[in-house]
Amino acid sequence: MVRTASTMLPLGTPAPEFDLPEPDGTRHSLAEFASAKALLVMFLSNHCPYVKLVREEIARLARDYQAQGVGIVGIMSNDVDNYPDDAPDKMAEEAARYGYPFPYLYDEDQSVAKAYRAACTPDFFVFDAEHRLAYRGQLDAARPGNGIEPDGADLRAALDAVLSGQPAADGQKPSLGCNIKWKAGNAPDYYAG
Repeated sequence: MVRTASTMLPLGTPAPEFDLPEPDGTRHSLAEFASAKALLVMFLSNHCPYVKLVREEIARLARDYQAQGVGIVGIMSNDVDNYPDDAPDKMAEEAARYGYPFPYLYDEDQSVAKAYRAACTPDFFVFDAEHRLAYRGQLDAARPGNGIEPDGADLRAALDAVLSGQPAADGQKPSLGCNIKWKAGNAPDYYAG
């Protein structure tokens, strides 16, 4: 496990396009969130200890904020040949087991991860109603082994700010997690692994 920080994509960046399938083949694209009050894009995986620690809070947060008009998607971009626990059938099991109320999408060619400059799992991106980046950073201060219970404090504060028409807080802290598992020869220029 390589502990990796998010790249901190510049605030104001337009949400990159995506059109990706769930494990059952149902496709979802950025366009379907055109009327959302905000959009949360999360890069997740099944096997990463950082995601395992926070997945129940991710599901709680998603239920809370979908009810307020926030569009939410999870995206899994890892190389499933070398990390079979992240394969689409396992993604479906993960989503069902932890009650993910959002589409959990498979980025097989890793192009969407690259478009978002996603670096780790989990990696969180909040876009406003115009799909401009308002927040990128950590869910909260919980990390494997640090004894802090996940509560989603940082991400919840960012979503609350965006929903109330305010900017998210300054001093956004990068998310930390497992590096995205790039396919051989496919690592982006920002990957330092």
